[in-house]
Amino acid sequence: MAARLPLPGLAFGGDHNPEQWDEATWKEDDELMRRARVNLVTVGVFSWALLEPEEGRYEFGWLDAQLDRLHANGVRVDLATPTASPPPWFTLAHPEAMPVTADGTRLTHGSRDTYCLAAPAYRRAAARIAGALAERYGRHPALALWHVHNEYATVCFCEQSAAAFRVWLRARYGTLDALNEAWGTAFWSQRYGSWEQIAPPRATQWHHNPGHTLDFRRFWSDEALAAYREQRDLIRRHTPAGVPITTNLMLPGYQTLDLWAFGREVDLVGIDHYMDAPGVDGDADTAFGADRARSFGGGRPWLLIEQGTNTLYLPDRVLPKDPGRILRSSLAHIARGSEGALFFQWRQSRAGAEMWHSAMVPHAGPDTRIFRETVATGEAVAALAEVAGSTVTAEAAVLHDADAWWALDTKGLPSAELDYPGTLKRAHRALWDAGITTDFAHPESDLSRYRLVLAPSLYLVSDAGAASLRRYVEGGGTLLVQYFSGVVDERHQVRTGGYPGALREVLGIRGEEHRPLAAGAGLVLSDGSTGRVWSEDLRTEGAETVTSYAAGPLTGRPAVTRHRFGAGTGWYLSTGLDEAAYRALVGRIVEESGVVPEVAGLPPGVEAVRRRSADGRSWLFVINNTDRAVLLPAVGHELLAARPVPAEGLSVPAGCAAVVREGPQDPA
Repeated sequence: MAARLPLPGLAFGGDHNPEQWDEATWKEDDELMRRARVNLVTVGVFSWALLEPEEGRYEFGWLDAQLDRLHANGVRVDLATPTASPPPWFTLAHPEAMPVTADGTRLTHGSRDTYCLAAPAYRRAAARIAGALAERYGRHPALALWHVHNEYATVCFCEQSAAAFRVWLRARYGTLDALNEAWGTAFWSQRYGSWEQIAPPRATQWHHNPGHTLDFRRFWSDEALAAYREQRDLIRRHTPAGVPITTNLMLPGYQTLDLWAFGREVDLVGIDHYMDAPGVDGDADTAFGADRARSFGGGRPWLLIEQGTNTLYLPDRVLPKDPGRILRSSLAHIARGSEGALFFQWRQSRAGAEMWHSAMVPHAGPDTRIFRETVATGEAVAALAEVAGSTVTAEAAVLHDADAWWALDTKGLPSAELDYPGTLKRAHRALWDAGITTDFAHPESDLSRYRLVLAPSLYLVSDAGAASLRRYVEGGGTLLVQYFSGVVDERHQVRTGGYPGALREVLGIRGEEHRPLAAGAGLVLSDGSTGRVWSEDLRTEGAETVTSYAAGPLTGRPAVTRHRFGAGTGWYLSTGLDEAAYRALVGRIVEESGVVPEVAGLPPGVEAVRRRSADGRSWLFVINNTDRAVLLPAVGHELLAARPVPAEGLSVPAGCAAVVREGPQDPA
C-alpha cells in the first residue's frame, strides 16, 4: 500500500469550500494560496447536496471547474466523498436511515452526521456517490489523495443496527450457548433463547451487561470499517495505484472506533487534531495526538488533515492561540512523522454552523496576524521538503487498546475516577516531560523493539496480550503496569485467583482487595508522596517493595513493587501518585531501562524529535514552547533559516522552532 503523498515535498493547505464563495473570491484565493505556499486542499467534504441534488442526478460541472482551476494554480486535491452529510432529499426519502439514540429518540435532519451506518438505504446511497466521484475524477491530474467520509463517529441504536448486530454476533460466537457463556447471562436472568431477543444496549433501568456493551462497541467499529471499505474499494477501481485512500480519524477523549483496525486498512493514516488546552499542556496534547497517529499506521508517514489555525477548544469556550503557535503546532506534528500540515479550513465561513471555526484566511481577510502566521508556516513547511518520507523511531511505548478503553467505560466499576484517556495522556506526558520520543502500541503486538513499555490502564487484557507482555519482560524489557490492570479477559470476565489476574506472575505480586479512595482523599506513602483515587491490598510473591503505604489500613503493605522476571523487569504501581512523584517514578524507570532523550538536559517545554530516512540522513526538530531562548549542541544545516548551525551550537529563540539536517555539510 502507498504510504506517501504523490507530492514533491510536504503537504500544506486545508479544507477549501469554493461553493460558499463567488468568482471574485476564487481569484483572490488563487493569489493568496500562492502566497501561503499551499499545495494541497481538501474539496467536497460537505458537498453532497450540490453534487447530487436529487437521487441519481449529478451536477459535476462546478466541481470540474474547481478542480481544473486548482490544478492550473499548482494546487493538488484531497478529494473527499461527502457521505458524512446526507442531503435533505435523502432524509425525506429514507427517514428510517436517521440515527436513533440509546433512549429511542430518532434524530432529524439539520446537522451533519445524521445517518445510520447500518441502514441499507444509506450504504447504497453512499456507495453510489463515492463510485460516481471515483469514475469521474479518479484520473484527474489534480488528484493527490482520496478522503473517504469525514470523522466516522455516529453510533445508532435503531432496529437496522439491531439486525446488523445480531449478524455480527452470529459470526463471532456461532451459537447462543457460546454467547451466553461469554456474556455471563446466568446473572440477572439474562439468558437468551433466540438471536431475535438480542438488541443493542439501549437505555435501561440500571447497569447493562458488560459483555453486551463491549461487543456492541466492537460491532459498531467493525460496521464503520466495513462502510469505509465499501467506498475505498469502489474508488480503487478507477484510481491509479499511486494515489492513497484514507479517512480523517478523530482523536478525542472518547473513542467509537478501533483505530488500530483502521490503521491497517487505510493507505495513509489521516487524523484531525484540535488542541484542548493552553500553554505547555496544549503542546503536550499535540505530541500525544501526533504520536498516536504515527503509531496507528505502524510508524509509517501519516498526515495531519485538520487542525485549527486559531482554535483552542475548552469545555465551555473556544480560546485563541498565542502568537507563533500555528507554526509550532504544525512543526510538532511534522516532527512526529506527519507528511505535512493541513487546516480546517482555508477561508472562514460567513454563515452556517461553523462560521466561528478559525481558518487560514479569517473573516478580517489577509491583512491579519493569522494569515501572516499562515504564510510563515507555509514557507517553513516548503523549506522542509526533503524530510518527506522519513520516519520516527522510539524506544518507549504506551499501551493503547480500544477494548480496554471500552471496557473501562462500563458502568458499575468500583470508582468513577477510572479515566482511560486521562491516564493514557498522563503516562505519555511523563515521558514527554522527560524528553523521550514515544510510540503507542497494542498489547498483542511485538513489543521487543522497545526498551520500556508503560501500561497505564489495562483493565482488560486478552490472553494473547498477557502472553505478549510475558514474552516482552522475559526477553529483557522493562514494563510499568498501573493499578486495576489485567483483571478481566477479552470477554469482560474477571480473572479469578487474585489481582492483577493475567499479570501476577510477571509482576511477582498477588492482590486480594481493591480499595478505591473517596473523592479528594489521599494516602501517604513511605517516601512521603501521596496516593490518590485508588489503592490495593497486595502481597509480594517474588517482587521487592519499592514504596509502601504509610497510613491507614494498608500501612506497611506494598504500594510500588519491582520484580525481576527472566531478563527483564516488571514494575507495579497500585495507586494514583501525585504529579511530582509520578514523574519521578517514571524518570527512575526510564533511567534504569536505558532509554535516553533525543537531546539531554533540555528544559521542560522544549521538544527535540528526530526523523530519519532509509539512506541514513537525519533531521533534528527542536520546538521551543517556553518564554526563554535555548542553546543546544547540534551540527548541520538549519533548514528554516537556510544556514549552517554555528560552532557554538543551535540557538532557538523563545516561542520558535528549528530543524537541522544533521552531520557535516558540504561547503557549497
